[in-house]
Amino acid sequence: MVVLVALGSFITTLLGGYAALRIGSYRYLVLGLAAGLMLGAVAFDLLPEAMSQQYWVLFGIPVPLLAFVLGFLVLHVIEHTVGIHRGDGSEHAGDPDAPGVGILAASGLIGHSVMDGFAIGAAFQAGAAAGAVVAVAVIGHDFADGFNTYTITSLYGNDRRRALALLGADAVAPVAGAALTLAVTIPHRLLEVYLGFFAGFLMYLAGADILPRADAGRRTPLTLACTIGGVLFMLAIIGLAS
Repeated sequence: MVVLVALGSFITTLLGGYAALRIGSYRYLVLGLAAGLMLGAVAFDLLPEAMSQQYWVLFGIPVPLLAFVLGFLVLHVIEHTVGIHRGDGSEHAGDPDAPGVGILAASGLIGHSVMDGFAIGAAFQAGAAAGAVVAVAVIGHDFADGFNTYTITSLYGNDRRRALALLGADAVAPVAGAALTLAVTIPHRLLEVYLGFFAGFLMYLAGADILPRADAGRRTPLTLACTIGGVLFMLAIIGLAS
């Protein structure tokens, strides 16, 4: 039953990637929407989940928050080390120079999708009602994961074949995660550290890279509306699980 429900995530992830593929000509609007979805995922999903249980504390600071800062700084250092940003503000500045960054970001989304599958499995273990609520929320925001996986992978210079391959992996990930709940349990504190680190990673991508690219376009009011719409969409989807 759990795996069958997770197939819904598989379908919505593919639909999200397909949406990103089909409206790719509206590049600035796509980037604005992707940034909004990512900001919403960080604020309403990743960080709250990382802080939801008893977490490790180091020097009086929750370790998931330290991981958040570390994730932000790691990508900042990587980008400036390899010279991704050239500071010319052009539409294609830096896009083809760092396909590895796109792959790394997509891999993080895939890891998050595996955890989505875990969430579905764990919720159904708590009861059918809880499982249904979590499943609806996960299936909804996996559309955003699929959209972001394809968009980010393509943005950093990866070809369509690679972007589609990573989209396929992201679609399969929640099904695999749901299946793994039948046999494997990952310590929750390790998951919290991972979530914090990945939240910082996404925050940097959204705020320091993707939003500036989106705002370089001619449709600034529409781009802003797409960004706000992405945030509100994630707020609505995550709110269904609360």
